[in-house]
Amino acid sequence: MTRILRALSALLLTAGLARLGTAADLYQVDKAHSRVGFSVSHMMISSVEGNFKDYQLELKVDPADLAKSSVKAVIQTASINTENEKRDEHLRSGDFFDAAQFPTITFTSKKIEQRGKQWVALGDFSMRGVSKPIELPFTLGGPIVDPWGNTRLALRTRVTLNRQDYGVSWSKSMDGGGFVVGDEVEVSIVLEATKQ
Repeated sequence: MTRILRALSALLLTAGLARLGTAADLYQVDKAHSRVGFSVSHMMISSVEGNFKDYQLELKVDPADLAKSSVKAVIQTASINTENEKRDEHLRSGDFFDAAQFPTITFTSKKIEQRGKQWVALGDFSMRGVSKPIELPFTLGGPIVDPWGNTRLALRTRVTLNRQDYGVSWSKSMDGGGFVVGDEVEVSIVLEATKQ
């Protein structure tokens, strides 16, 4: 009898874990309404803005408990776009991203936590062969149902990274002091996604 009860308990536990594993909803990015962008100081007086055109996102959202959600992002470095092909080729080169050797930038969340009214994704960010833990504060919009019956949500995050931490170190000093390219890069991501 004890053996039967143990087997039954194990079966119920396995079923419960299976339900937990499938509780999160999978969302696919709507690239027509999304942007992975950045801004970096140029010659101490202005900034250069750009974005990445090719990226993939695996977004799993648990509507009952957001802390059980997860995100994994993969950005193709060769897809960098600053509206200047000569500059973009330089950014793809070994001076910057070295897209031939390091074709992707990735972020994989390990934990989602709430801090007051703010949500934060904690995980590993990898670029140019260097991986470091970072925190991405984010806000969620939705979910809502659009006029075509699709469930949608939006995610926004903004974070500042030091490119030197990841070996993206090229620059030139200026005669009056300072550098042509700043070290701090402001990353701004706006994503709209539909439930699968």
